[in-house]
Amino acid sequence: MRTDKSKAGKKPRGEEIIFLVEEFSEGGFEARALGFSIFTEAESISELKQAIRDAVECHFSAKLRPPTLLIGLCRPAAFSSSS
Repeated sequence: MRTDKSKAGKKPRGEEIIFLVEEFSEGGFEARALGFSIFTEAESISELKQAIRDAVECHFSAKLRPPTLLIGLCRPAAFSSSS
């Protein structure tokens, strides 16, 4: 069984990192990397993209940094767990 340990300095499995992006109801966005402990937030999507780049640069050395970053916008919707 694999445990989730800090992955700083380890190369991503693929050539990309996927970020799940949520929009705050009061404005702004939050991004979380899938499979890595990378989180950031910003007021606009363009600012968020730069914040993601900055966070990835802090997390990986230039040699291990993936060439592609993907963002997926998520709009949460609540629903009942019973039928």
